[in-house]
Amino acid sequence: MEFQKLATPFENDPDAWGKVYPRPQLRRDSWFSLCGEWELCAAEKGVSVIRVPFAPESRLSGIGHSVGESYVYKKSFTLPEGFNKGRVHIHFGAVDNIAHVKINGKEAGDHEGGYIPFSFDITHLLEENENTVEVIVTDETDNAYCYGKQAKKRGGMWYTPISGIWQSVWLESTPECYIEDIKITTTMSSVTIETAGGEDGKKLMLCGQEHCYNGNVFTLEIENGILWSPENPHLYDFTLISGEDRVQSYFALRTIECKDGCILLNGKPFYFHGILDQGYYPDGIFTPGSPKGYEYDIKTMKALGFNTLRKHVKVEPDIFYHYCDKIGMLVFQDMVNSGKYRYVRDTVLPTIGFKKKRDRRASEKRRVHFEKTLKEMTRLLYNHPSVCLYTIFNEGWGQHNAEKLYKKMKETDPTRIWNTASGWFKPKKSDVDSEHVYFKKVNLTRKGEKPLLLTEFGGYSCKIDEHSFNLKKTYGYKKFTDCDTFSEALETLYKTEVAPSGERGLSGSILTQVSDVEDETNGLVTYDRQVVKVSEERMLKIKEMLKSAFEKGIISNKRK
Repeated sequence: MEFQKLATPFENDPDAWGKVYPRPQLRRDSWFSLCGEWELCAAEKGVSVIRVPFAPESRLSGIGHSVGESYVYKKSFTLPEGFNKGRVHIHFGAVDNIAHVKINGKEAGDHEGGYIPFSFDITHLLEENENTVEVIVTDETDNAYCYGKQAKKRGGMWYTPISGIWQSVWLESTPECYIEDIKITTTMSSVTIETAGGEDGKKLMLCGQEHCYNGNVFTLEIENGILWSPENPHLYDFTLISGEDRVQSYFALRTIECKDGCILLNGKPFYFHGILDQGYYPDGIFTPGSPKGYEYDIKTMKALGFNTLRKHVKVEPDIFYHYCDKIGMLVFQDMVNSGKYRYVRDTVLPTIGFKKKRDRRASEKRRVHFEKTLKEMTRLLYNHPSVCLYTIFNEGWGQHNAEKLYKKMKETDPTRIWNTASGWFKPKKSDVDSEHVYFKKVNLTRKGEKPLLLTEFGGYSCKIDEHSFNLKKTYGYKKFTDCDTFSEALETLYKTEVAPSGERGLSGSILTQVSDVEDETNGLVTYDRQVVKVSEERMLKIKEMLKSAFEKGIISNKRK
């Protein structure tokens, strides 16, 4: 057998996803989960039972293989007594790729795109007793849509494709007039809350005080506020009341900006000691066995000294970003790529130095879907203090209209840092300069006023056979046979190459990567999350070394 079945520690509770409220920043008490067993009907495979929210290709779904490009989910439910307060909504965290939803055989709505949540008001479609929801899924892995690391021919740095429902499905009841959305903007001493929907008169309950106001925008000055940072991830919980509607949320006081060749967190130069996070799991593929999988990855990387995760060409469920907010982990968020990838053009040539080319053409369908998804992603993540930087294109994968997109998105969200192109093929318009270095020494010096980031490097491989997915093949950029030599090589890499670059103006570095993924064995943790390959003591020394080098660089630059 070429592939080994691996189990993570996160699949002990089959109902784990049904117990966690999927949207932590707009919480209501009136909800219940539709996760669990659904009927799945596929033309080529017949009728079977699938466990939601796991894609059919995953082992945790109960199926473990593709069921074709089109199939139907079906589940019956009965509303709890007293649940309907006026309106009932059905929410989907994400469905890959095209979803057509029916309630009791009647049309509820459609959605395209596999990474963004959507919902429908189904009040008028409900019946008194039992109801049935159907989700007709179509997924052709069309590269006009955003697809991330999914590939029909998986292998190397491209992974098993998924389809269908891969995040939570849930019902929620609201009054007839309800708060539809909240937008939270903060400074180091104030919070502005903008609401869509709800009645004119509203009440904000914060820190034991009530603040009544009219309209949809309210700004409150916070005296002696506690700033959010990875070292002190302080969150302010609040309740917002509008008529009969009551929602709970939170915010954090923090700012992020570029100035004098550095990125400032809360007005001070900050070094982003980061690591690439793919968000893949051997048993659930796109979805860990429970939300504890996300929590484990974040806490483990923080214990190893990292303060930043680069979420790589994947948008996670809201609960992931909530854990980053709560635990104190900054996020560099990638947009999910679309378009064709070509190995020589997009990887080989730029790796050896050919890094200049024009943006490629994109079809109208791809342009429209990419920009729509990009805007939806930034709207979705706007309230999360952990999210501080967005990357529009990675290594030229599907890169098109780069400078126009930078301008649009900077106007859409000026509160974040925008990295137009990570690695190479960099346009002039970008908040930062971003480099990837794998097959040569890291030897970087900031030039000009833009902050310099090393957004990928390392990729060192240490394969632990009992905990590896592929028994035959190993993918990594420099191979080691045991954890000790692997750790020593990483320490040397940081000490002799990354830290000196920090003294010359480097503002952050992103190591590849959190965990092994399928053929890749270049993670600090095995794919099954059973083995951490490096010691906390050694990694924390690296953290302090980078901090010291960065501070020396700040002092040196000030003297020039």
